[in-house]
Amino acid sequence: MEIVELIRKKRDGYTLSTPEIDWLIQQYTRDEIPDYQTSAWAMAVFWRGMDARETSDLTLAMARSGEELHARDIISPVVDKHSTGGVGDKVTLAVAPLVAACGVAVGKMTGRGLGHTGGTVDKLESVRGFRSSLTREEFTGILSSHHIVLAGQSHDLAPADGKMYALRDVTGTIESIPLIAASIMSKKLAVGASHLLLHVKVGSGAFMKTLEQARALAGTMVTIGRLAGLHTVAAITSMEQPLGCAVGNALEMVEAIAILRGEGPQDVSELCYHEASELLVMTGSARSLSEAETRVEQAIRSGAAVAKLAEVIAAQSGDARQIEHPELLPAAPVRVMLSTPRSGYISAIEAEQVGRTSMRLGAGRFKKGEQIDHRTGFVLQAKVGDYRTAGDPLVEIHARSQSEADSVRESLLACYTWSDAPVSVPPLLLDTIRPA
Repeated sequence: MEIVELIRKKRDGYTLSTPEIDWLIQQYTRDEIPDYQTSAWAMAVFWRGMDARETSDLTLAMARSGEELHARDIISPVVDKHSTGGVGDKVTLAVAPLVAACGVAVGKMTGRGLGHTGGTVDKLESVRGFRSSLTREEFTGILSSHHIVLAGQSHDLAPADGKMYALRDVTGTIESIPLIAASIMSKKLAVGASHLLLHVKVGSGAFMKTLEQARALAGTMVTIGRLAGLHTVAAITSMEQPLGCAVGNALEMVEAIAILRGEGPQDVSELCYHEASELLVMTGSARSLSEAETRVEQAIRSGAAVAKLAEVIAAQSGDARQIEHPELLPAAPVRVMLSTPRSGYISAIEAEQVGRTSMRLGAGRFKKGEQIDHRTGFVLQAKVGDYRTAGDPLVEIHARSQSEADSVRESLLACYTWSDAPVSVPPLLLDTIRPA
C-alpha cells in the first residue's frame, strides 16, 4: 500500500477498507508515514467524512496501536468520563474524584488542550510535581490502591491517537466527527473501563456548533461503545458561554477544588453533581438518581470528595498541599480587573473568543508541543443573565505582564453582548443519548 493512494482515495470520496485503515495506523505509529502526509489524509477525512464502518475500524486500529489496560479486569465497575472540550470546562477534575469518593473506581486517560479548549492534563499539571505520564504498571497499581487514576496519554496506550491528537490541533482538522469519535473512543477502549460517560459540548465555545452535529457525534460514540462492549452514555451540554467562571489551567484547578467543597459557581457545580450521580446510577451503585444525589452531597459535605482529589494528586507525585490550600497553586504576577463598559444585562459571552484570547496570554497552544503558562487566564465576574452597572468588575485578567493584560482588553470586551431587557439563561444539559 502507499499512503499517497489512500490520501487520494479519501480525497475523492471513496471509503477505505479495514486493511487499509489498519495499515495506515500501523505505519503512522511506527513513524513510517510523516506528519505532513498524515495531515493531508486527516484533511481529506475532514472534508469527505467516514462512514460508520470506517469510523469503527479507525477507532479499533488506534486502540490496538499500543498496550491495552483492561481496567475492568482489575476492578469492577470502573468508570471513565470524557468531554469533547470547551472553555472553562473543569467538569472531569471534579466529577472523577467525586465519583471515587462515592465508592466507584475511576480509571481515566485524558488529553491536553486542543485549540481554544483547555485540556485536563494541562490543568492537572499546574499542580507542582504532578505526573500524568504513567506506565501500565503504575496505572494499574494506582487504580488498585486508590480507586482513581488520572493519566495523560502515554507512548504505550493508544500511541497512534497521541500522535494524531497533537497533529490535529495545529492543522485545522479538529472539528471532524469521525476523527473526534475515534480519538476519544480509542483511548477509552485502550483503558478498558466498564462504563463511560461522555460530555458532548455544543455551542460557540465547542467544536460542535449545532445540536445536530452534537447528536451525530454523541450517537457515533455511543454506537462504538455498544459494539465494543463498553456501556456508554453521552450527555449533550451547552457551551454557549464559558463553563463556570475560571478560564485557564491553575485557575480552573482552584475552581474545581471549590466545586468539590460545595463552594463553586452554580452552573458548573450543578452539572458536576448531576453527572456524578448519573455515573452512580449507570453502574448500579445507586438505585435511583435521588439516592445518588444524596450520596454525592454527603461526599461533598464530609470533605471526602476534595480529599480524594488530594489523594490521587499525591499518588501521582503531585503536591497535595496545593489541593488542601489552593492559594499555593501557581499565580500570575499581574492581575487586572476589566470594568463593565455599560449598564445592562449580559445577553451573550462568545466562549470561543474568550478561549482564543486566553491563548494569547499563554494559557493554550498555537503550535504542536508549545509550552503553556499554567498561571494565566481569566476569572469572569458575571455571566449571561446578570445585570451590571457601568464600571462594575467584569473580568479579572491574570497575565504575565501589564502589557499582555492591556493587549487583550478590547478582545475580551468584544466577547460580550448586552441587553437593556432581562435575559433568560438556557439550560446546560440539552439531551442525553443512551444505547439503543
